[in-house]
Amino acid sequence: MRLLFALLTGLVFGIGIALSGMMDPAKVLNFFDVAGTWDPSLAFVMGGALLVTFFGYRMVWKRTKPLFAESFDIPSATLIDKDLVVGSALFGVGWGVAGFCPGAAIPALGTGRWEVLLFLVAVGIGIFLRRAINLTPGTQKPA
Repeated sequence: MRLLFALLTGLVFGIGIALSGMMDPAKVLNFFDVAGTWDPSLAFVMGGALLVTFFGYRMVWKRTKPLFAESFDIPSATLIDKDLVVGSALFGVGWGVAGFCPGAAIPALGTGRWEVLLFLVAVGIGIFLRRAINLTPGTQKPA
């Protein structure tokens, strides 16, 4: 049942990304081009997501536990460190240069565009390199 709901969640996300046009990197890049062909539609998509999240979290936190787990899995890390800042900056630069964020690129694989595959391969290489080269002193390399 848990996998079915994961599939349905991904399907709803993918359909939303497709309907909003966010699989098109030109649409995303035009959002960042405030001096040229600015397209504010990404702000409306993000605003809609924030609105749903705002009310969704309030409904979920009223529960004592999730539907398909014994407890909520809440990250305990609250530290804003160099790794978080550098990683966020790299994410933003990659999004601004490529016009894709990983979440929107996965459903965009269905478009058959080679740029999407190239972007996701680059993301995968970046994840692999980050795990292979441990940049945080005093911690072990992940297995």
